[in-house]
Amino acid sequence: MKVLVTGGTKGIGKAIADKFSQEGAEVIVTARNAAPDMNKQHRFIAADLSKPEDISRLVNEVKDVDVLINNIGGVNTPGGGFSVLTDQHWLDALQLNLLTSVSLDRALLPGMIERKHGVIIHISSVSALQPFWDLNMTYGISKAALNAYSKTLATEVAPKGVRVVTVSPGMTKTAPMESFVNDIAAASGITFDQAFQAISARIGGVPFGRMAEPAEVAELVSFLVSPKASYITGANYVLDGGATPVVR
Repeated sequence: MKVLVTGGTKGIGKAIADKFSQEGAEVIVTARNAAPDMNKQHRFIAADLSKPEDISRLVNEVKDVDVLINNIGGVNTPGGGFSVLTDQHWLDALQLNLLTSVSLDRALLPGMIERKHGVIIHISSVSALQPFWDLNMTYGISKAALNAYSKTLATEVAPKGVRVVTVSPGMTKTAPMESFVNDIAAASGITFDQAFQAISARIGGVPFGRMAEPAEVAELVSFLVSPKASYITGANYVLDGGATPVVR
């Protein structure tokens, strides 16, 4: 099995790539820069997926894959609500959190369809279900667009043998998330744990009382790619420790 993981050098992406390596897959990871602690079993291809020429170069090097993990994404615009967000902020968020996945899917789907087999996983976020205007407005909305796109694509390509599934983690113990919580703690003069509890309280609390580990996200992704999940497509799996306060 040949797997491509975007944003695969750290955090959730690295955990997913490591999991597939452990299972014997040929793993290719891409990011703008290599990481010092990269798994030597992974083939690394440097690429900025916001640039069409880099996507073309990546696809030419990879040729085809059985599994595509669109993990790339993040908060790349300021908080503060609609009044501080420019058109460029919105375009940047949509490019990072939606259009990079659209472009890579479009490039690699034809091979999957030709073989009548393949799996695409889009890593989204619970922020798409419950965005905060003052913290991550563009992120939540661009991830919501990714959810809609993922569901629509799944419907189109299921008859052609390709499955498309979305995974929406909640607060996960990655370096950016820990930095975010630390910044709030420092600004408020409280501990990291107090800051985490304050943030989680805004979403109704996390019943498990902790963040997810990246490896826990990777376990779910591994199952969704496996033959055990052969009838699953078009679904959005929320992995948030029970935090989302609605019945979906």
